[in-house]
Amino acid sequence: MSLDQNQIYNLLPAVYRIRDAQAAMQAGNALNDPQTGPLQALISILSEQVEVLQDSLVQSYDDLFIETCADWVVPYIADLVGLKGLVDVPSAGYTVRAAVADTIKNRRRKGTVSVMESIARDVTDWGANVVEYFQVLAMTQFMNHIRPTNLSVSDIRRADRKLLNTPFDTCARTAEMRNIETGLGKYNIPNIGIFLWRLQQQQMEFSPACQIDERRFCFDPLGKSIPLFTLPVTETASTPRATPLNVPMPISRWMLHGDLKGASNYFGNGSSIYVSFAGGMVPVNEVRACNLSDVTDSSGHVTGWAHQPQHNVGIDPQLGRIVFPAAGPPPTNVQTTYCYGFMSEIGGGPYARLFTTKADVSVLSGPHAIQDAINRALAMLSSTTNAVVVEIEDNAYYVEAPAFTIPAGASVQLRAANGKRPTLVLSGDLVVTGGDGSTFSLNGLVIAGGSISVEQASISASVTLQISHCTLNPASTPSIQGAPAQLPLPSLWIDSSNIAIAVDHSILGAIRIGSENTVSLRTCIVDGLSPTDVAYACYLDALSAGAPLTVVNCTIIGKVHTQRMDLASDSIFFAELDAVDVWMAPVIADQLQQGCVRFCYVPPRSRLPRCFNCYPVANQPSSPAFTSLRFGDPGYCQLADSAGLLLTGADDNSEIGVFHDVYQPQRLSNLNTMIKDYLRFGMEAGVFFAT
Repeated sequence: MSLDQNQIYNLLPAVYRIRDAQAAMQAGNALNDPQTGPLQALISILSEQVEVLQDSLVQSYDDLFIETCADWVVPYIADLVGLKGLVDVPSAGYTVRAAVADTIKNRRRKGTVSVMESIARDVTDWGANVVEYFQVLAMTQFMNHIRPTNLSVSDIRRADRKLLNTPFDTCARTAEMRNIETGLGKYNIPNIGIFLWRLQQQQMEFSPACQIDERRFCFDPLGKSIPLFTLPVTETASTPRATPLNVPMPISRWMLHGDLKGASNYFGNGSSIYVSFAGGMVPVNEVRACNLSDVTDSSGHVTGWAHQPQHNVGIDPQLGRIVFPAAGPPPTNVQTTYCYGFMSEIGGGPYARLFTTKADVSVLSGPHAIQDAINRALAMLSSTTNAVVVEIEDNAYYVEAPAFTIPAGASVQLRAANGKRPTLVLSGDLVVTGGDGSTFSLNGLVIAGGSISVEQASISASVTLQISHCTLNPASTPSIQGAPAQLPLPSLWIDSSNIAIAVDHSILGAIRIGSENTVSLRTCIVDGLSPTDVAYACYLDALSAGAPLTVVNCTIIGKVHTQRMDLASDSIFFAELDAVDVWMAPVIADQLQQGCVRFCYVPPRSRLPRCFNCYPVANQPSSPAFTSLRFGDPGYCQLADSAGLLLTGADDNSEIGVFHDVYQPQRLSNLNTMIKDYLRFGMEAGVFFAT
C-alpha cells in the first residue's frame, strides 16, 4: 500500500483544485508568503497517516516471527511456546529473544545431556559441563556387563591425573542421599550436575616475563604467582560435549605433563601457553611440567624454587612460573603468551574497549617513550585542537616517571590500544599539572610503583582526572628492569584542591586526597590490603576526612573517612577497627545531614547518613565472605557462596559489590527456569560453580 499525495491530489476534479489554488493565493497575498491550499494540506495529512498505517501493517507481519518482532512482542511469543520467567542480562551475550528462537530446536533433543549443556552455556554465557552422576557411581559388577571404570576403589598412584573434584573427575563414588538441588549431595542415580565456569580467561600475547633472576621468570608482568588458564576451543557440532579444552579452567601440572607427551594442546604457538626468548621459541620437546613452589628456610624466608632442570625449560602452570635450564646460557628478552582468569572485565586487561576517537600519537620504544610521546602530543595542541590521544600499541614494560603540564581547557588521554595491556612501572610519581578546565585520562594500563599526583597550574584552576579500565597496583612492586622494588604506596596522592576524579572499571590501592576535591568511583576495587588498613582518607595524616565520595558498584577493602558520602549504592565497605585503633568507626562521613547510602554492606558502628536497605541485617547471614582478597588471584574480591544476602542484595536483586554488573543471580535464575523443561521425569539437577 502506498499513497503519493501529489498523485491523489491530481485525481481530484479540476474545479476543486482551482478553488484550492485560489484560496492558497489569497492566503499568500495576505501574509506576503506562498501558502499551501487547505485541500492540499488535508491530502498531505492523510498521506502521512497512511504511511504510518503501512509501517504498522509491515511491522505486524514482522511481529509474527521472533527474529524480526518488536521487543514488546517477545514475551508474548515466549508465552506461546511455553517459555516464561526469563529476563535479559545486559552483560551476557544471550537474550530472551535468542532463547525463544532456540526453544523449538532444543526441544527436539529434550532430555539429552548435550542439549542441557548447550542451554547452560548459552543462557549463562559461561563455560558449562553437565555430569550424569549415575555413570560415576561405584556399583556391584554384573559379570555379563562389566564396568571397570566404576570400581569402589581408586588408583591413588594416578589420582592427580584424574582431575579430582572437577566436573571431569572419573573416580567412582558411593551413593549419597542428600538433595542435589541444595548443593549438598551429588552422587546418586537421578542426579544431574551442571557445572559453570564463571571466571573468564583473558589472553596476554607477547607479554614480557617478569625476571626474578637470570634463569627464573614469572608469566605475570608484576611477578605475582598466578594460575594459567586454558584458552577454550570453540565447541562444534562434532564435539557436542565439553572437554577440559573447551572451558576456561586452570591448567594443572599433570594436565600440562600429559599434554606435552601427546597432542600439545596447551603449549605452542596458538595454544594456551607460549614462551619465546631472544633465541626463538622454546621447542615443545624441551619443555617439562615442574613443581616450582617456593623453598623456605627455617625462618620462613624464600630461598629459591623447588626444582632447577639441567637441560629442559620447566613450566609450572599452577603458579605461572618458568625456569630455564642450568646447562645453557641465561635467556634474554623472554616473552610469554598465556591466559589468566578473572570474574569480569575490570582493571587493565587485553579485552575489547570502546573508543570513539583515533589516536594522534603512538608511543615509540625508548628509555622515556611515554614522556616523549606526551610531549609530542602537547605540541599538537592549538586553538583548533584542544584534545589529543596518546596510544601504546604493545604489551611491553615502560619504566619511567612522566611529568607534564596540560594547558587550560585542553584534554590529554594516555591509553592502551584495543586488546593490549602494557605495564607502566613508575620509578617515581606520575605528576600531572593542569590548567583551568584541563583533563587527563588513563585507559587500559597497568601502573605499578609510585603514585599518581595531580596539581594545579594556578590556585583557582579546576582539573579533571579520569581513569578507566586500569589497574593501579595496590600491592608491593618487585624490581623491574632497573626500577627499584617498592613497598605498597597509595595509588592516588592528591594534595591540591579543585581536582575532580572519576574512576570506573578499575582496581586501585589506597587513596589519599584532600577534602576540597571530589571523587567518583564506579565498578571499582579499592584495596587497602586489609580491612584494618586505611583505604580512603586525607593525604595529611591518613586519618582526617578525604574528599566527598560517590561510590557505585564498588568493593572497598579498608577503613574510609570522607567529608561527605554523596552517594553509596550497591557497594561493600569491608572495614574493621584494629584492637587498638585511633579511628572511632570503620567508615566515617563527617557530614551526616547530606548524602545517601543504599543497598550497601556497611560495618557495624559506622558513622554514615541514614542507610536504606543496607546490611548486615539482624539475625540473617550477610557478612562479606570472599573467595580471595589477594591481589592477583583469579577469585580476587569475588563473593563466596557463604556471603548470604549480599549475593542478591542490590537494588535489582543482583549481588552487591564490584561484580554487580555480572548479574550472576539473573543468569542462574534463567538457567533454573529453562533447565526444568529439559529434565527427564524423575531426574534432579543441581548447579555448581567450577570456578
